[in-house]
Amino acid sequence: QVQLVESGGGLVQPGGSLRLSCAASGRSFITSTIAWFRQAPGKEREFVAAISQGGTVRDYADSVKGRFTISTDGATSTVYLQMNSLKPEDTAVYYCAARNVLGIRVLTTDYDYWGQGTQVTVSS
Repeated sequence: QVQLVESGGGLVQPGGSLRLSCAASGRSFITSTIAWFRQAPGKEREFVAAISQGGTVRDYADSVKGRFTISTDGATSTVYLQMNSLKPEDTAVYYCAARNVLGIRVLTTDYDYWGQGTQVTVSS
């Protein structure tokens, strides 16, 4: 069993930055893939970024490439999502997700465990 707890959300102005954290317990990151998804009001949950194979493989949605960076701290079993140059369209609830096998996937159905989500609001 894996437990995921997100933190770091909040209100930020357009162009600002936030760093989200996902603290995991119950399984080593070395054998897991961890991803961030987001869900805006009235929209489906969508893939944002993922990291796998101990942090050596990463992937991003086109909408966040060059602005968001996913990283992992194996010592604390924490995955981070550094979000820069935020836009109003980045406003959503951000979820951390984990799957028990290596290999990045972008569908919600490919992930076995989910956190409770953290709200990110980008507004002036």
